[in-house]
Amino acid sequence: MDERYLYQNPRRMVDTGFNLQLFAEEKTEEATPHRREEARRKGQVAKSPDLNAALVMAVVVVLLFLLWQQAFSQIGGFFTWLLGGMLQRELTTGNLSYLFSSTAYFFLQLMAPVFLAALAVGLAANLMQIGFLLSPESLKFKLENLNPLNGFKRMLSKRAVVDLIKSLLKVTVVAIVTYAVVRGSFHQLLFLADMSLPQGVALVAGLVFRVGLAAVMVFLVLAVLDFIFQRYDFRQRLRMSKQEVKEELKQTEGDPQLKAKLRERQRQMAMRRMMHSVPNATVVITNPIHLAVALLYKEGETEAPQVLAKGAGDVAHRITAVAREHRVPVVENRPVAQFLFKNVEIGQQIPVELYQAVAEILAMLYRIKKRH
Repeated sequence: MDERYLYQNPRRMVDTGFNLQLFAEEKTEEATPHRREEARRKGQVAKSPDLNAALVMAVVVVLLFLLWQQAFSQIGGFFTWLLGGMLQRELTTGNLSYLFSSTAYFFLQLMAPVFLAALAVGLAANLMQIGFLLSPESLKFKLENLNPLNGFKRMLSKRAVVDLIKSLLKVTVVAIVTYAVVRGSFHQLLFLADMSLPQGVALVAGLVFRVGLAAVMVFLVLAVLDFIFQRYDFRQRLRMSKQEVKEELKQTEGDPQLKAKLRERQRQMAMRRMMHSVPNATVVITNPIHLAVALLYKEGETEAPQVLAKGAGDVAHRITAVAREHRVPVVENRPVAQFLFKNVEIGQQIPVELYQAVAEILAMLYRIKKRH
């Protein structure tokens, strides 16, 4: 196609070429601290529910294995009490109420250590992942959450597909591990009917524990991988375009160009004030042309000479020119000029170690003034 035609018809370029605006908004920058803090305030954090579930499951399996003999003994005592005396009583409302309350209390007391341990581990896992987080904004009612179209989009999103794949993977791997564990003990299960009750319970409990332990190990490995993925995915979702970074910088720290102009204006105003003070100086000490420092000393009014203005290069030339224009003495003294320029700020008095050198300069000026 003729280039002249494209230049004369710019809309044709939009129709036939790439839309470069798509690349302008590419998320290539890591999230800023302000962006991460804003996401955390909204309850958006990198968190793996699978890791919480795996840790809780591990604690429950271990506790059940450690406490099953004690629990079995307690259950046996409970049923002895139940069959030996409680069920022999007359069926009344009071007796039924007592039976239900006693049964509920027994099983609650029996499972309380497991429940409390699971709760403690769940809280600890949450704190380990995201710390203490209270986000009232995440609890706010949002009308868009009721939109069926948004829900359908979430069901078909990349995140939903990943979650589905993870669930299928967990079910498949756990099923394979469970089959392998049960198959290894299958020959023992064939003689379960010939065993005594304690032997049968011990065999089944051991098998359940091995299956649970194998499942927990699988869940922990998958949960760690999911935790790594969740952190990576969270960082990717929080990425910002270069334009977003610039806009945030403007909002949080102000427009850089405006701040630069403001600093330049402040510098110019400070320079004008400094130049206006040069005519009031007692003496200007130079290096001889690269540096210039204007000092003010009024006997009986100031304790020590004070720096009114200082500068290097063009600023030094301007200070010297203004001083001569207003008949302020200009004295060349390289060591004193260099020391004052490097170590004394405008408005400060000269240090004690320069008293002698500056006093000699002022004494010389007074002698010259008396001669004239």
